[in-house]
This record gives sequence, C-alpha cells and structure tokens, in this order.
Amino acid sequence: MTTAAAPVRTRNRRGWTPSQIVLTLLGAAVAAVIVSPLAWALFTSLKSETEAVEVPPHWLPEDWTGQAWSAMFETGNITDWFVNSLVVSVCVTAVVLLVSALAGYGFARTEFRGRAVLMGVVMAGLMISPAVLGVPLFTTVQQMGMVDTYWGMILPQCAPAAMVYILYKFFQGVPRELEEAAFIDGAGRWRVLFTVVLPLSRPSLAAVGIFTFISSWNNFLWPYMVTNDPDLMTMPNGIATVMNSYGIQWAQLMAGGLMAGLPLITVFVFFQRQIVAGVAHTGLAGQ
Repeated sequence: MTTAAAPVRTRNRRGWTPSQIVLTLLGAAVAAVIVSPLAWALFTSLKSETEAVEVPPHWLPEDWTGQAWSAMFETGNITDWFVNSLVVSVCVTAVVLLVSALAGYGFARTEFRGRAVLMGVVMAGLMISPAVLGVPLFTTVQQMGMVDTYWGMILPQCAPAAMVYILYKFFQGVPRELEEAAFIDGAGRWRVLFTVVLPLSRPSLAAVGIFTFISSWNNFLWPYMVTNDPDLMTMPNGIATVMNSYGIQWAQLMAGGLMAGLPLITVFVFFQRQIVAGVAHTGLAGQ
C-alpha cells in the first residue's frame, strides 16, 4: 500500500515593489512629522529650565531630570485641573449622548406639528460660531447663579446641533420593519428605542461620545469665561495661568501639555477602531 506524498507548500517571498517602497517611506515620513512634536515635548520636559531655552536647541537632554514634572505637581494645582477636566468632559459626554439620541430619534421617527420648523432651528445652530454665543450664554449663566460652578461649565456645552443631526441621519437609516415587529409584539416607543434602535446605533453613538469628549476636554474659551476660581479650572485654563504667573517655563509647559494630552492619547489607543468606524459611518472626516 502506498500513500501519496503530501504536497510541499513553498512560500515564494516576493521582494518589495518600487511603489511599496515609496509608500512605506512616505508613511514613515508622515508618521515622523506627527510624532516629532510629542517627542520634542517629552525631551524638553526632561531638561532643566536653563537647558530648555539654550540656543541652539538640541533634542536630547544633556542632564536628564524630572524637575519640571515635580515642579508641576508641587507648585500648580494640576491634579485638581485634571479632575475638573475629567468631571466636566464625562458629564458633558453623558448628557450629549442622552439629549442627542432622544432628539435625533424624535425628529427621525415621530410626526408632530412644527417638526420641520423645529428641525430647521436646530440646523441653524450649525451655522453659528460658539464664540458668538459666548456673551449671551455668560449673561444667562450669571443670572442663574452658576458662575464658578461645575454646572456653569457643563450645561452650555450639552446642546451640540451637529451631534443631533448625525444621530438623526443615522436613525433615518434604521429599517422601520424592525420597529414595526417590536410594536406588533407589544413594545412601546421607549422600549423600541432602548432595546432595538440604540443597540443598532452603537458605532454612531461611540463616535458621538468620543468626539464630544475630545471637544469638551480641549475646550478653552467657555471654561475660561465662566470660571475664575483656580480650584475649578480645567487643564487648558490651568496651564495658561501657570505660563502667565511664572513666565514661560518651557520644561513645565511641556510637562503640563503632555499631562493634558494623556487622556486623549489613551482614548485614541483604546478606541481607535470605534473612531475610524464612527468617521466612516457619520461622515465626520471633514470635521
């Protein structure tokens, strides 16, 4: 009895084509341009203040030191600023998700008198710069006694028309047959929303949540207008006050900038698939 010899698989490794080499070099160059500011900030934060302003500048520290990092934690309220930014960003993200989902579903799936006019008013919000609304919003917040409070920083950021429009367009694409089947089974409108529509909308909800968190974390203007208490300042405002109070301490400034950017880098590392999928589903590539 003879057995046929198993075919030997040979893997022919093909060399790189010129186009692959060019694209790889181009990608490496773009990556180096993007990463180089972060590397410069990290190396500068590990220099002494004297070495950080030397001319000509150089990349690597001659004397590695963590003096700037320790000074940031000892002389500033960076821990309070970090917590304040985290509280404000998380609360804004949670409220925006709730408000945008309810408003978007209401406009997409319910019929009521004046819906087109109300939708037009919401869309008009896309054409108004947030800086234009700064003064009337501050007057309203001041009259409500919410200056120097968390609510004063959170509530005016919780009505983004763009997020309502994104979820409105996505909810329009959800098949009505799924909702009608749930209605036949006896489900009400709220149950259909929370058990059928929202689970299908996780990519769009993730994109809205991630971009809202990033926008709120980086928001400088509104917290600067509504907060004078150093204990309630967010990271961008706190770092700006350090720069003004102590002069330009470049090593400390770079350490604070890296500290402020750390949560955003973490969000990107752990949620990069959701970010890419969200950009693809919601058309945020041009934002």
